[in-house]
Amino acid sequence: MNIPNILTILRFLLIPVFAYFLSTRNFIVAVLLFLAAGLTDVLDGYVARKYNLITSWGKIADPLADKLMQITAFVIMSLVLKIIPLELVLVILVKETLMGLGALVLYKQKKFVVSANWYGKISTVVFYLAIIMLIFDEPFGRWNLFGIAVNLLVFILAVIAALFAFFMYFRSYLRIKHQK
Repeated sequence: MNIPNILTILRFLLIPVFAYFLSTRNFIVAVLLFLAAGLTDVLDGYVARKYNLITSWGKIADPLADKLMQITAFVIMSLVLKIIPLELVLVILVKETLMGLGALVLYKQKKFVVSANWYGKISTVVFYLAIIMLIFDEPFGRWNLFGIAVNLLVFILAVIAALFAFFMYFRSYLRIKHQK
């Protein structure tokens, strides 16, 4: 067990604590935990690359921890806090499920572990920003652009970025799947 993997495990442990504080509307603690999870994500990736501590487990667990944190936030913000539309959450859940299944197929059939790419990282950053802006509805919910609250607009942009990432990963999936 190396330091990057320990940081990933820490992120998994932060998820239920974050969920508790978010669902009980203790937004400052929830955002601090969310930011701590994001910081450990950046830190574990940096340490893993810099010190050549990349593991197959880390390649799978790291994005899984990120996705579980994001999905936890989306579900609570939709079902408990009623901040975002359930339809947008369902789009993200379908996308993540399909990507997870695709990664599993590639691993089972080709022993290929899917790594994050720039488009996936950008999608994650935009989602982190959107989640924080949605949690802190004031002042972001008061500001409008094109008649849409800025925080919801950033969330919609995050969904678009996620769909773009999905398309790019799907292209990669097809290319890898058809390699001999």
